[in-house]
Formats: sequence, C-alpha cells, structure tokens
Amino acid sequence: MGGKTLTRADLAEAVVRKVGLPRNESQDLVELVLKEISSSLAGGDHVKLSSFGSFGIRQKSERIGRNPKTGEEVPITPRRVLVFRPSNIMKDRINAGHTLRKMND
Repeated sequence: MGGKTLTRADLAEAVVRKVGLPRNESQDLVELVLKEISSSLAGGDHVKLSSFGSFGIRQKSERIGRNPKTGEEVPITPRRVLVFRPSNIMKDRINAGHTLRKMND
C-alpha cells in the first residue's frame, strides 16, 4: 500500500487549484463541509454522497469481550459507531486503480 494520507490541507489545495477560490476561503469551505457531515451524523442522520458512499451511525449493545493478553472477560459498554458503505461506483474506481497499480509494479 504505502500511499500518502489525504489531509484537510490537501483538500483545500485541490479546491484552490480546481475552483480558483482563495486559499483561506478554500480552507473555510472544506471545514464547513466536514462540520456539516459531522453534525448530521452526531444528530443521528444518515449522510449519502452520490458516487462516493454513505455514512451512518450504528448502535452497539453491551457485550462481553476478552482481553487478548490475559484472556480475562471484560464487559464492553454500549456505544454508537460510525459506519461507511462505499457506493458501487467507488468500489469500481478503487478496484480499477488497484488493477492498474499491480500492472505498473
């Protein structure tokens, strides 16, 4: 794998290059989009980005887990977890990119 990590700054820079907004406005735009997604998820809403995927919250109930080092049983508290399901278009893009990378190696 060994790829680069995409950061907020990278996203803002892409907006600068492709849309032509000033750098500070691009950073504000990226922050606004990420904040909107976060607050919608925190409020229990689903977020669907066409051709990308959907984000949702799943409620996990309390269960018994096991400490892998000691083998001791430990209760795992109930919690909400973030889930992401990529769209079929995204899956196809990822698999096509993987195939191209293997051919170039």
